[in-house]
Amino acid sequence: PVDPAPLVIETGKEKVRIKVEIADDSSERSRGLMFREEMASDHGMLFVFQMQQPLAFWMKNTVLPLDLVFIDGNGTVRAVLPGTPYSEAPISPGVPVQYVLELNQGTAARLGIRPGDKVRHPAIGKKSTVQ
Repeated sequence: PVDPAPLVIETGKEKVRIKVEIADDSSERSRGLMFREEMASDHGMLFVFQMQQPLAFWMKNTVLPLDLVFIDGNGTVRAVLPGTPYSEAPISPGVPVQYVLELNQGTAARLGIRPGDKVRHPAIGKKSTVQ
């Protein structure tokens, strides 16, 4: 289900609102967007971890090409990386993060989402333990 609070990204140009599903437990994070064949252009999935840490994602069983937006414990975008459907190659920003936002591929570029942008949502910072 879509969270009632929109995720807001403060880009250099504007505030972008995205409807998100929250994956905040191990089962939800493990499943993610696997096997889904479509996602609305203004939707995404926000993965919430207990603490800031090195993270790597892969796209095994993921049909959709995705943008992975890696966000630190303070809500700052650290990297935006592409995800290739069905790939088992690790996708990692190379720095510790606490949140990952998955969007349809091309959405980050279209909306101007870049490293340094600020992300706001009630789930961000709620359980934050920045190391």
